[in-house]
Amino acid sequence: MSDSPLPCVDDVLAAAARIAPHARVTPVLRSRTLDAMSGAELAFKGEHLQRGGAFKFRGACNAVWAMDDAQAARGVVTHSSGNHGAALALAARTRGIACHVVVPEGAVAAKLANIVRHGATLWRCEASIAARETMCAQVQAETGGTLVHPYTHSHVIAGQGTAALELLHGHGPFDTLVVPVGGGGLAAGTVLAMQALAPTARSLAAGERRVDITPDTVCDGLRGTLGQPNFALLQPAASVLTVRDADTVAAMRLIWQVLKQVVEPSSAIALAAILGAPERFAGQRVGVVLSGGNVDLDALPWSAA
Repeated sequence: MSDSPLPCVDDVLAAAARIAPHARVTPVLRSRTLDAMSGAELAFKGEHLQRGGAFKFRGACNAVWAMDDAQAARGVVTHSSGNHGAALALAARTRGIACHVVVPEGAVAAKLANIVRHGATLWRCEASIAARETMCAQVQAETGGTLVHPYTHSHVIAGQGTAALELLHGHGPFDTLVVPVGGGGLAAGTVLAMQALAPTARSLAAGERRVDITPDTVCDGLRGTLGQPNFALLQPAASVLTVRDADTVAAMRLIWQVLKQVVEPSSAIALAAILGAPERFAGQRVGVVLSGGNVDLDALPWSAA
C-alpha cells in the first residue's frame, strides 16, 4: 500500500496543470432518451475517450510527471487488472521511462493488450489483492522502480479528480455527481474536485474499511479493495448505491444503443445506479463519469444471454 499523504484540493488543481500537455479534455455527452428514462438531466463525462481508453491516464500521468528526474529514471511499478496498468505504461512512455505491471489471472484480454502495446513489462500473479501486493513488492525490489499504486497514491487520486474538475467547470453546477467505485481513486478525486468548485459500500455503510472480501463482479475494473486514504476522503462526503451485475449489463447495452458509445461495465454501473433509484435523482442535474471503454469484444456480457 502507498504511504502517500492525503491529497487536497490544491493537488487536484496542480494535477490539472501538470497533465494538460498530455491528457485529453474529454467531451460531455447528453441524451434526451436517457433523461426521460431517468427523470433527471444527465451529463456524461466521456472518459472512455481519454488516452488509453479510461480516466486512469489522468492519475498515472500526474504521478509520472510529478517525479524528479532521478526517481523517474528508475522506472515505475504497479499492479492492475488492466486500465491503470495501461495508463501507467502510456504515461511512462510519454516520459521515456520503464514500466512494470503486475496483472492478475483472469484480466480482460483487451486490457492486457493495451498494457503490452504501450511498452510495459507484464508480471503475472493470482487473482487476489494480497497476491498483487506481494508480487508488486518483489518486482519493485528487483527493479528499483517507484510504486505507483492504482488508487491510494496521492498523485493518482489528485489526477483522477481532474475529470470531475473539467465536468464541473464547463458544465456545472450539478445536484449530484455519480461515479463508479472500486479502489476509490476516482471517487476520492471527485470529492476533492467538488470541494475545489463548490468492498466499498460495505465499508462506508459500516463506518470502517472492509478488506476481507474478494470482489466478484462483471465490472472487472472495480475489483479493487477500497484504499485507506480513499476511505478517509470518501466517508464524510459520499454515499453509495449498490448495483446488480444484470442491471449493469442492461445499462451498458443502453449506452451502446442510445449514446452510441462503447463503454465497459465499470462505466455503465453509474447509469445503472441512477436508473435503479429514480426517486433519488428525479428532477436533478446529474453528472456521470463514464470511466472507461476497454472492452473485450469477443466476450461481450450479453453475448451469452
